[in-house]
Amino acid sequence: MSLNTVRHNYKVSKSNREEHHGHRSFLIWFTGLSGSGKSTLANLVEIELHKKGISTYSLDGDNIRQGINKDLSFAPEDRTENIRRIAEIANLMVDAGVVTMAAFVSPYIKDRENIKTIVGAENFIEIYVNTSIEECERRDVKGLYKKARAGEIKNMTGISAPYEAPISPDIEIKTDHQSIDESVKKILDFIIKKLK
Repeated sequence: MSLNTVRHNYKVSKSNREEHHGHRSFLIWFTGLSGSGKSTLANLVEIELHKKGISTYSLDGDNIRQGINKDLSFAPEDRTENIRRIAEIANLMVDAGVVTMAAFVSPYIKDRENIKTIVGAENFIEIYVNTSIEECERRDVKGLYKKARAGEIKNMTGISAPYEAPISPDIEIKTDHQSIDESVKKILDFIIKKLK
């Protein structure tokens, strides 16, 4: 942190912005293996919230890595920095009064704990999209598992890099055993109560 900066406090607060939007704001963090369904679920949840007039925004791993985080690799230290930057962006979005969805593999428990520190535990909902590696490989929507098995991708979570599952997520979605509609309903039922 620069020693020559001083935080400026503006007169319009998060609570003012939440009042303007007509609902609370918080971060909904979808974590799970590549191909687990994180982005699909985040997108469908956002559609339903948008229909209800909720101000939303979605942050997605692939999209972010094509822009603000395009300088980062998939090495462990860069994965940590990737998640830290996303948490800081999400914190700004939540402060703006927007319900923010974030769909990121985010394989390390310590990084997800750091997100809570940045945005505040009261503003953080962790959704573990628990899909077996076998199902993720069967889907392989981006062809990443095939490349990882062929040795073309290094540090592939679930193959050559670890995934540390959440110990007590707010919501666990088992996409091997739940339909998309059931999963979205489970998430919405949890979120709607928190909007008030």
